Amino acid sequence: MKKLFFVLRRLVLAAVSFTVISCMSSRVTEQCSTELLGSGIKNAQQLTDFFVSHKSDADIEKVTRLAGYYIEEAAVEGINSDVAFVQMCLETGFLGFGNLVLPEMNNFCGLGAMDAEHPGEYFESEQTGVRAHIQHLQAYATTAEVELKQPCVDPRYSWPHKAKFAENVQELAGHWATDVEYGKKLENYLSELSKF
Repeated sequence: MKKLFFVLRRLVLAAVSFTVISCMSSRVTEQCSTELLGSGIKNAQQLTDFFVSHKSDADIEKVTRLAGYYIEEAAVEGINSDVAFVQMCLETGFLGFGNLVLPEMNNFCGLGAMDAEHPGEYFESEQTGVRAHIQHLQAYATTAEVELKQPCVDPRYSWPHKAKFAENVQELAGHWATDVEYGKKLENYLSELSKF
């Protein structure tokens, strides 16, 4: 009887160990996609945590609010919210701004920012600025036959349809920004975001 007890105990321990190891190995981090079209996989808290890992003194309420807008607006237009959010981080220096675009412009992607005479577009609210960013990404990622679901707030929306097309962040380099490393920078941020 004792022998049977020890055999059963070993079987139970082996089953528990197998289950624990299986659960641990199934928690492999899912990678954020670099594709412009599609759905992001991160929620507002995860996006905020990523942001704060780069800027610990961030206004958490504002970042969380923006993260929510990015998820909401991107879902409407079929844009990957993870891509859009990390692009905002890159374009604004994690909301530090500092170049032509000022925080009060609610311009989170450098839309229209070229020089002192053309510092960029102004948007009436944070959500409108996020919507313009999402719409501009949609213009790059689709052909002119694909219509927006919401009224257009991006004053430069028709421009990319005429000359640009990008399926992923790598293809934004040299088009969205002149920086040839632009796509690689976004890809690196997406790789970091995958860990949150």
